Amino acid sequence: MPAESPVPFAATLHVRDHCLCLHLQRAARALARLFDEALRPLGLTNQQFSLLMSLNRPEPPSIAPVAKLLGMDRTTLTAALKPLERRGLVSVSPGDKDRRSRLLAITPEGIALLAEAVPIWRSTHDAVDKRLGEAEPERLRQTLRALS
Repeated sequence: MPAESPVPFAATLHVRDHCLCLHLQRAARALARLFDEALRPLGLTNQQFSLLMSLNRPEPPSIAPVAKLLGMDRTTLTAALKPLERRGLVSVSPGDKDRRSRLLAITPEGIALLAEAVPIWRSTHDAVDKRLGEAEPERLRQTLRALS
C-alpha cells in the first residue's frame, strides 16, 4: 500500500463501524448459518426451507412472484429449485394459459418435510427473538421491510 493512500485507514474504520450493508450481510450470514445447522438433520438449508415455504399456498405460483418474494432473480431461483425437484419436494410444470411459463408446486413429500421443519424453524426463531429482547424483533422486522 502506498505511504499516503487517497483513502485513509480512518475511512476504512468508519465504513467498518457504520456500513448498514456490511452489518446486514454479516447478520444475514450468521442467521443463515444458524438456521442451516438447525435444519441440517432434515437435509435442508435455510434457503431451501424458505423456498418450500414460499410454495406452500393454495395455487401453484409462477416463477416471478416467488423470485420477488425471496429477493432472487429468476435464474437463481431456477437453480435453487433443481435439487428440490430432484428430491421430489417440488414440481415444475408448464402454465395452463401460457405453456412457456412455469408453475411451481410443493409435492406431498415437500409438505411432509415442511411439516417436520416448521417446529425446528420456530424453536430456532424463538431463540433468536429472545436474544434480541422483548420489543426488538418486531421493530427489526419493520425496519428491514422498510429497506427491502
